[in-house]
Amino acid sequence: MVTLIIGKKGSGKTKKLITLANEAVAASNGNVVVIEKGSKLTYDVTHKARLIDTDQYGISGYDAFFGFLSGLCAGNYDVTDVLVDSTLKIGGHDFAAFSDFIEKVNVLAAKSETKFTFLVSADAKELPESLDAISVKI
Repeated sequence: MVTLIIGKKGSGKTKKLITLANEAVAASNGNVVVIEKGSKLTYDVTHKARLIDTDQYGISGYDAFFGFLSGLCAGNYDVTDVLVDSTLKIGGHDFAAFSDFIEKVNVLAAKSETKFTFLVSADAKELPESLDAISVKI
């Protein structure tokens, strides 16, 4: 399952992500992974979640990001939740490429039985209509 949390900068998306991550850790029988660009969530997310900074791995662009997520699921069969902050900073602002990326992640989510949540700093009107069904506007 893939969920997008969409809102402009300053709308409370990161606070929502922190809450979701901490709740997922409490409810999960596996591992919860939080992915961010930079290391700003270190003290906000429980230490029981795996916190990954994409800058440490040189990830940029949606192809590299999808490969990273696939490797994460392949290497850790017990990952139950992946939450991503700053999705557009990691992959880029090409909304057509973003839409294709989300379609691929949706297939990955089904195969690996992992829930993916992406934070998107944009106006919902900017995103392709194909993403409306999985979007939560803040």
